Amino acid sequence: MNEFNHFDRNGNAVMVDVSGKEPTYRTAVAQGKILVSDEILQAVLEQKVKKGDVLGVARVAGIMAVKQTSSIIPMCHPLMIQKCSMDFQVLSDEHAILAVCTVKTEGKTGVEMEALHGVSAALLTIYDMCKAIDKRMVLQDIHLVEKTGGKSGDFRFSSKESSY
Repeated sequence: MNEFNHFDRNGNAVMVDVSGKEPTYRTAVAQGKILVSDEILQAVLEQKVKKGDVLGVARVAGIMAVKQTSSIIPMCHPLMIQKCSMDFQVLSDEHAILAVCTVKTEGKTGVEMEALHGVSAALLTIYDMCKAIDKRMVLQDIHLVEKTGGKSGDFRFSSKESSY
C-alpha cells in the first residue's frame, strides 16, 4: 500500500509538493448514477421538469465543478483543465441516470478529483432539479473508472476489485 503524502514530518496536513515533477498528459474518467422514480425519468426524458432542461443544466454544473475543484477540496492543486466532458446515459431498466465525466490536462498532478467532483455535482444538480417531483432519489456508485498519466501509471476500475 502507498504511503500518504499529504502530511509533513510532524503530521500536519500539507499540499503535496509537485514542483520537481515533469508535466505529463493526464486523463481521468469518473462515473456515478442516480436512481429515480418512473415519474422523474419520464419528466427528464420529455423535458417536462419545471426547473428546465435537467441534463443540460447538470452538464454545465458538472463542468463548472471540475473547474472549481481546488476551491472545494482543500489539498487539490489548481489545474489548467484542457478538456472536460460530462455525459449522461438513461438506464431505463434500472430507473437510473448514469453520469460520466472525462477530464484531461497536461500537468504535474492528476485530474481524478476533478472528474469525481464533476460527477458528484452533476448528480446533485439532477436531484435538486427533480426533488419537487420525488425526494426519494439515491446517488450511488460514484467512482473513478480510469486514469492515465503520472508516475503511478494507468488505472482501470474492475468491479471485481470493488469489495473491500
